[in-house]
Amino acid sequence: MKAVELAKAYDPKTFEDRIYAKWQEEGSFKPKLGGQGYFTVVIPPPNVTGVLHLGHGLNNSLQDIVVRFHRMLGEATLWVPGTDHAGIATQNVVERRLKAKGLSRHDLGREKFVEETWKVKQEHHAIISRQLERIGASVDWSRERFTLDEGLSKAVREVFVTLYERDLLYKGNYLVNWCPSCGTALSDDEVDHEDTPGKMYHLRYPRIDGKGFVELATTRPETLLGDTAVAVHPEDDRYKDLVGQKVALPLTDRELPVVADTYVDKEFGTGVVKITPAHDPNDWELSKRHGLPVINILTPDGKLNDDVPPKYRGMTVKQAREAVLEDLKAGGFYIKEEDITHAVGHCYRCHTVIEPFLSEQWFVRMKPLAEKALASWRRGEVVFYPRKWENTYQHWLENIRDWCVSRQLWWGHRIPAWHCADCGKTAVSRTDLSSCPHCGSTNIEQDPDVLDTWFSSWLWPFSTLGWPEDTADLKNFYPTTALVTAYDIIFFWVARMIMAGLEFTGKAPFRDIYIHGLVRDKQGRKMSKSLGNGLDPLELVDEYGADAFKFTLAFMCAQGQDLLVDKESFKLGSKFANKIWNACRYILMNLEGRNLVTDPMLRPVDKWIYSRLNGAAAAMREAFLSYRYNDAAQKAYEFFWNDFCDWYVEATKLSLKSEDDHEKDRATTVLLDVLGESIKLLHPLLPFVTEEIYGKLNAAKGDGVSTGSNTELLTTASYPAFSEKRNDPKAEEDFAFLQELVTLVRTLRSECTISPEKKVRVLVRLGGAKGKILGENTDLVKLLGGIGNLEIAVAEGDDPGTSHGTERPRGSIAVVGVGFEAFVFIAEAADLAQLKQKFTRDIEKDRKFIASLESKLGNENFLKNAPPELVAGEKLKLREAQQRMGKLEVYIRDMA
Repeated sequence: MKAVELAKAYDPKTFEDRIYAKWQEEGSFKPKLGGQGYFTVVIPPPNVTGVLHLGHGLNNSLQDIVVRFHRMLGEATLWVPGTDHAGIATQNVVERRLKAKGLSRHDLGREKFVEETWKVKQEHHAIISRQLERIGASVDWSRERFTLDEGLSKAVREVFVTLYERDLLYKGNYLVNWCPSCGTALSDDEVDHEDTPGKMYHLRYPRIDGKGFVELATTRPETLLGDTAVAVHPEDDRYKDLVGQKVALPLTDRELPVVADTYVDKEFGTGVVKITPAHDPNDWELSKRHGLPVINILTPDGKLNDDVPPKYRGMTVKQAREAVLEDLKAGGFYIKEEDITHAVGHCYRCHTVIEPFLSEQWFVRMKPLAEKALASWRRGEVVFYPRKWENTYQHWLENIRDWCVSRQLWWGHRIPAWHCADCGKTAVSRTDLSSCPHCGSTNIEQDPDVLDTWFSSWLWPFSTLGWPEDTADLKNFYPTTALVTAYDIIFFWVARMIMAGLEFTGKAPFRDIYIHGLVRDKQGRKMSKSLGNGLDPLELVDEYGADAFKFTLAFMCAQGQDLLVDKESFKLGSKFANKIWNACRYILMNLEGRNLVTDPMLRPVDKWIYSRLNGAAAAMREAFLSYRYNDAAQKAYEFFWNDFCDWYVEATKLSLKSEDDHEKDRATTVLLDVLGESIKLLHPLLPFVTEEIYGKLNAAKGDGVSTGSNTELLTTASYPAFSEKRNDPKAEEDFAFLQELVTLVRTLRSECTISPEKKVRVLVRLGGAKGKILGENTDLVKLLGGIGNLEIAVAEGDDPGTSHGTERPRGSIAVVGVGFEAFVFIAEAADLAQLKQKFTRDIEKDRKFIASLESKLGNENFLKNAPPELVAGEKLKLREAQQRMGKLEVYIRDMA
C-alpha cells in the first residue's frame, strides 16, 4: 500500500459540495428495489416562499440520519422531497410586493395575480432546494413534488368530490376565525393565541321590569352592538327571578332576553354574560341551543357594517371600541375597567388580531374520519415516539370540530364547485363545467374560493406517490414507513394525514410517528426574528460544516425534550468531525510500504476493539430503529473517540513501531478493517466526512476506486451488524482491567504534574488471574501508561493482599483498583517537597469549599426553597470535594 494524504486541517468546504454532487451523479438517493424490504419517508413540505430556519434544519437532519441508516441496511429507501404552496403566506408575499408599487391584487385581476405568484414560487424554490443540498439531505430529487403540481391537484379534486359524494363535505353559514387583513377564514389550528395586555370593562344593562340593572363584564365592549341575549347559570340563586325577563341593550333600542345555560360560570365575575353569537364561538353554540337570532356586525375587512347604529358604521374595531366606551360613560352604563392579560387570537401568517365572523364556508365533517383514525391507533397501526403524544392525538380526535376548508384567496386549489344563477343549485365536479348539470343553464360561476393549504398537505403521503393513479411507486412505497415532524403540527397535519390515508386508501399512511421537540435558545425561548435569537442553518454550515451541524442536533435531541442551543453548541459536532479527520489522517499517512494480510491473527487488544465495535453497532442499530437519535450519537462519540482513538489507535503503535514487518502488516490490516467498519457506523450521523475518508481508505487499499461504480460509495455500503463471532465479553473484561490500571497511573501522573516524556516506575500487586493478563500485555500497559519499568508481584490466589511484600514501597504512592494495587514511584519522577506543598494548598482550598457547601446545605431555607436539581448538584459537589481531599491526604501520607 501507499500512504494517502488527507489535508492537514479539516475543512468541509473543500469536499462537501463535491461529495453531494457525486451522490447525485451516481443515483445514490434513488431506491433500489429487490433488497431487504423498503423504507419510505415523505418530507414535511416547507412553505415554498420560506427560508429554512433551525427548526427545519433539525427536522431534515433527523430524517436524513434515519434514511441513511435504512439505506445502509439494504432496504429500498425513498425520501420524497417537496414544497407546499402555502396559500396565505405566499399570497402575502406577492401582495406586499404589489403594495410597494402602489397596486393591489384587484388591479391585476385573478389570472395575472396567479401568474405573478408562480414567478415568486420559482424564485424561492431554488433557494430551498439549495439549502437542503447544503445540509446533505439525501432526498430523491427525481421524485420531487409541489402541492400545486398537476398530479397533486388531481388528487385534491378527487378527494374534494369524493367527500362531497359521501356527505362528508358541506357548505353552510358558520362562525369562523376571520383575518381582516388577509380577508379569509382560518381553521382553529391556524390561530396563534398570545397572552396580550387588555382590559375588562364592567357595564350596566338596565332591567326592563324596572328593578335596577344587571352588571356584566367584557373585554370587547364594541361587540355589544351584536348582542342578542344575556345569560346566567340556571342554579345561580342571585338571578332566579331574572331568567325569562328582559334587559335593555345600551346604545340601541333593542331588548334582550335573559336565558339560563350551564355554559355560564357562576363563580366568575358577576355570573352574568352577554351573548354575541356572531362574534364568539361559545356564544354561537349557546345561541343554537336557545334559538337566538344572530347579528353579524362586521364587514370582511374588519369594519362595522350596516347592522349597527349609523354612528358606528364604517369604523374599525379599534375606533368603534373608543366610541362605544365614550357613549357608555355618557349614558351611565359604564361602571369600571380593570387591567388584565388574556389570550388573544392572531393570524398565524400576518399576525392580525382574529375576529370571530359569521360567513358561508365549506366544511369537512371530521367526526366520522376521526373515529377511523382513533380505531387505527388503538389497533397499533400507528405508533408515536415518544408515546406521550398519543394522549394529545387521542384528545384532539375525541373533541374534534368540523374543519373549515375554504379560504378567500386567489393562490391555491380553486374549489371545484359551480353555482347556477338560474336554478340556484351547486354542482361539484371532477372536471370543469360549462353548463349546469341540474338545469342545463350556462349561467354558472365557479366558486371563487380556494382550499385551505392543509387540504393538499393531508394527502401528502399518497398523493406524492401518484394517487389517485395506480402507480408503481404507490404499490412499492405506500404506506410510508415513518413520519418525522415537530409536535406543533400534530393537529394541523399528522392526525389529518392519518384520517385521509384511511379514508382514501384504506391504510394508515405511515407506521412510525417520531415527534421531536422545538429548537429554543439557551434561555428556553422559542427562536424568532422579534427576539433576535434565531440561528441560520446555512451560516452554521458555512462555519462548522454540515456534519457538525447534523451531529450536534442529533446529540442534543433527546426524545420528548426541546433542544436548547446557541451558536457555541455546534462546536461539539465540529470537534468530533475534526477528531475523526485527524485520527484517519494519522492512519492513512502511515501506510507506506505496508501490505494487507489475509486472515490476520488477532491479539487481545484486537479482540477487544472488535467486541466494542460489535456492541456499538448493536446499540446504534437499536437506537436508530427506535428514533433515539441522541443515544445513537452519544454511542458513536463514545466508541470512536474513546475506544478507537484514545485506546486502540494508541495501542497499535506498539506493533507499528515493531522491527517485524509481518507484525506491522498484521496490525495495519486489522487497524484498517476496524477503521472501515467504524466509518460505516458513523456515516448516518456524519455523512460527508465519512464518505471522504472512505474514498481515501479504498484508494489506499486499491479497492477499484477508478471504476466509478456505486460500490465505492459509503452511502450505499452495508451498515455494521452484530456478530456473535466478534462478541467477546472476556476480551472486554480483560482489557477493562488494563484500562483501569493505565487510567489510575495516568491520573496520578497528571495530579503530580509529571511531564508526558518522563517515564515512571510502577509496581503492581495483584491476584494470579489478573497477573497472567498483565504479564501478557506488559509492553502495551507500559506504552499506554507512560511507564518505564513495570514490576509485577503476583499472589498465589486471586487476592493481591497475599502477594509477597505487602508493605508500600518507600517513595511510592498507591492507587487501588478492582483486584489490584499499583505503586507509582513518584519520588523518582517529581520533587516531593514541591509536590507536598501543592497538595497541601489544594487540600486547604477543598477544606474551605467543603465548609461553604456544608453551611449552605445546613440552611433549612436553602433546602426548602431551592430547586431539587440545585440541591442535588450541591450535594454532589460536596461528595466530590470530600473524596478529592481524602485522596490528597493519603498522597501526602504516602510521601512521608
